[in-house]
Amino acid sequence: MGTLSPAGVKKAPEDSAESKIYNLVESFIDNIPIQNDRYRLAYSLLQTYQGKGDTPDIAIRTSKIKIEKISMEKLITDISERLKQL
Repeated sequence: MGTLSPAGVKKAPEDSAESKIYNLVESFIDNIPIQNDRYRLAYSLLQTYQGKGDTPDIAIRTSKIKIEKISMEKLITDISERLKQL
């Protein structure tokens, strides 16, 4: 049985909404230590940004992410404010 190499990843342009939102969530690496949690949250927030998903507070609460060193409410406030600046 052999294994294949992982699929290639095409990076989004730095000025795209995807990159901005993923970078926003990556800036909370100390508060959201698990990489998959950050990816899942960023995807949910991207859906919100595109008008397809829930509001940021609902997206954060339902993402089931592990949060450290900050309260859920403070994280929601910080991310919502930074999302409005995009």
